[in-house]
Amino acid sequence: MDAQFWDEKYGSSDQVFSGAPNGVLVTEVTDLEPGQALDVGCGEGADALWLARHGWLVTAIDISRVALRRAASTGADTAGRVSWTRADLTTTPPPAGAFDLVSVQYFPLAHEPPHTALRGLLAAVAPGGTLLIASHDLADLPPRHEGGFDPSDYYQPADIARLLDSNWTILVNETRPRTTPPPPGTPHTHDTVLRAQRTR
Repeated sequence: MDAQFWDEKYGSSDQVFSGAPNGVLVTEVTDLEPGQALDVGCGEGADALWLARHGWLVTAIDISRVALRRAASTGADTAGRVSWTRADLTTTPPPAGAFDLVSVQYFPLAHEPPHTALRGLLAAVAPGGTLLIASHDLADLPPRHEGGFDPSDYYQPADIARLLDSNWTILVNETRPRTTPPPPGTPHTHDTVLRAQRTR
């Protein structure tokens, strides 16, 4: 799932996703004090725009230029509050300690033994900041999807929770029913959610 894959996916229709922010983000972030946020795999920008409209300064990253152009065109009212940035986390980590919130919503981050990309994301959370990760519950999915996509090849929130050290406090690590309807044609009825705070 490289840049070409995602450019083709977003280019295949005028709108791929609903345009509404992810329910996990809204539930977990509403009561947080706004600051600097990193939206990982921002896609068409719904989460980044929601954060910006709630007082956050957002760096929204995606590997797809098509998605970023589309996202930027829908957020005229958030000018100056969102930086739409093309980035590949497997080659370029975000700035360390720079973000009060790192939000990773349904982002397919592949397992790789040194955990380089994942550790880059963890390091991006500032002391006192929040890491929020949501994924589809594997129990809702068949073992292997069409095209050879295997969900178990990618980090799940519980996998990441096991990698957190004493610098973190885990606040949420659970499976819960979705608060919004699943994407059309998909079997996603539950989310797995990790919310953790960096203590130092």
